[in-house]
Formats: sequence, C-alpha cells, structure tokens
Amino acid sequence: MRTEPEESKLADLPGNDDVPAPKPVRGMPFGWFWPMFAGAALALVLRLVFSGGPGQPFSAMLGSFVYFAPAACGAVTVYLAERIERRSWGYYLWAPWVATALFVGGTLMVFIEGIICAAFIVPLFAVMGSVGGLAMGIVCRITNWPKPALYSVALVPLLLGGIEPQWPNPDQFSNTSRTLFIAAPAERVWHELNAARDIRPSEVGDAWAYRVGVPMPVSGVTVDTPEGRVRQVQWQKNVHFEEVVTEWQPDRLLKWRFRFAPDSFPAGALDDHVMIGGQYFDLRDATYTLTPRDGGTELRVAVSWRLSTRFNWYADAVMQFLFGDASENILRFYKARSEATVAVAG
Repeated sequence: MRTEPEESKLADLPGNDDVPAPKPVRGMPFGWFWPMFAGAALALVLRLVFSGGPGQPFSAMLGSFVYFAPAACGAVTVYLAERIERRSWGYYLWAPWVATALFVGGTLMVFIEGIICAAFIVPLFAVMGSVGGLAMGIVCRITNWPKPALYSVALVPLLLGGIEPQWPNPDQFSNTSRTLFIAAPAERVWHELNAARDIRPSEVGDAWAYRVGVPMPVSGVTVDTPEGRVRQVQWQKNVHFEEVVTEWQPDRLLKWRFRFAPDSFPAGALDDHVMIGGQYFDLRDATYTLTPRDGGTELRVAVSWRLSTRFNWYADAVMQFLFGDASENILRFYKARSEATVAVAG
C-alpha cells in the first residue's frame, strides 16, 4: 500500500505536467443551447425598445434596428459560446441563424410582430446575425477585448435609433408584369375584370402572400361615380379600398391607380408598421392589357409600387417575388372564370 508521501512524490515526477486538463463541464442539460437563447433575448429586448410609430424614433422599420439588432443577436450568441469553449468558424455562421429564428419566434409569441413581416424578414435577419457572429468570433480569436466590442454592437442600434428618423428615406419605384393566354374572347375577359364578385378562397389561395396572412380578395367591381369610373375592392378582414380608373379602352386596356382611405385596413388586418399607402410602402397603379390571339386572348398585368426604407434592396426583392406570384395567381383566376363562362355558354 502506498503512503501519502509516496503519492506526493509520484505527483512530482516529470511528465505529469503533460497530462491535458479536462475540458470544462457544462452545468445544465442542453447548456450548449443557452447562448442562442441569450442572443435571442437581447434582440427581443431591442424589439420592445423599437416600438415607435412610422417616422418616429425607434421604429422597427429603421435600418438601425433591421441591420444591427440581428447582428447584436449573433454577436451575443458567439461571445457567450466562446466563454464556454472555442467554437468553429462554422458555428459563428449557423448559431446566429438559430438565435435570430428564436428571436423572430419570440416576437410572434408576445404579439409584437405579425406573421407577414416575420415570414419575410427571417432571411435578412439570419444573414445579419451571421455577420455579427462572425465579427465577434474574429474579435474573440485575435484580440483581448471581446466584451467592449459586444457593448459597442449592442449600443449601436440604440444610438442610431434616436437620430435616424431625421434623415430622409430613399424612394425606390419598381414594377413587375406577367402574361397568360386565356381561351376566351376579349369581351368575356373584360367583363370578368370589371365584375369579379364572390371570389372564393379556393380560387386565389395558392398565392404566397395569402399563405402568410395577407387577406384574400372578395370582390372587385367597377362602378360609375361622379368623378368617373372607380373599381371598388373588398378583401377579407373588412379591408376595402378603391382603384380609380385612369385609362379605359373596352376589351383592350384597363388601368387604375390605387386609393386608400384611413380606414381601408382595420387594425390587425395587416402588419401595422408596413401599411399599404403608408410611409414605407405604397401600391401605385395596375394595368391590364388584352390582346386578341387565335383562339382567345392574351392578358397581361403590370403592377408598380414604391418603397421607402433603408433596406430597399432587400424589400424590393421580396416585393418582386410576392407581386410576381400574386400576378400569376390573379391571371389564373381570370382565366378560370372566363373559360368556365365560355364553356357554359357553348
């Protein structure tokens, strides 16, 4: 049996210093996940701070929030993970994706964000989260001041959020168009354009905009008014607005500009801070062109809109996708109705 002095001597023998120290043991189940929760929690706090109305300080539509809140989320995630153990470069990229997804999910759970915005902002947040995570990973590897860097990232949105509304937003005007052949005469298609009543969800529900919560159309009917022809539109959730006809060539061309009233979109019908016709986004006009072809009519729709944000480059890509998809969907609607009427008449 060895005595304590002998064990002490063995401990002093050369070579024992080469035994690697054990890695730190994480103290809770799923402890590897908590840095992501912490990053999401910080971003959620920033979202609560950025609750100002359109054009006001600390609006959620400001670039200082859209760019820097997810970057801070990613930076916090990586910083706290690095305090446990060194992480890989891949971790700096993918862990912020999880954190920003948790953040967006949190905004939905506490009802401060709508599903429409949440669905389309996630990709941008993921990219900015990775930027913040990668920057913090570099700081942790090559410098001795990760904590000051973290404080700086967290404070940037708060500092900019108060002064950014003083700077004018850039306006960007865009449009998209789609064309579809309809096996029906132009006069039949023209009638459907001006008398679209009792629209069923099954007729238009495949469009992505409606899948993420945009109210579906119920009717669109052109009427004569003292000011001229106006197409009166009804959507679900009591949404209503007018399309003022600016060009009218029967069976050939129909163009209108959108007109929204203060009560066009009841509370909760859309995400309130991106209201159509508001400071950040507006629909401008739509044009339908009918061209006779052998056996039917070629119907073309063109839609234009305005964006006024610090992230027009991203918002416009989203709008191109949404309006392109919606345009194809509405053309299929007119095709189905026009061809069905022709089939019944035949």
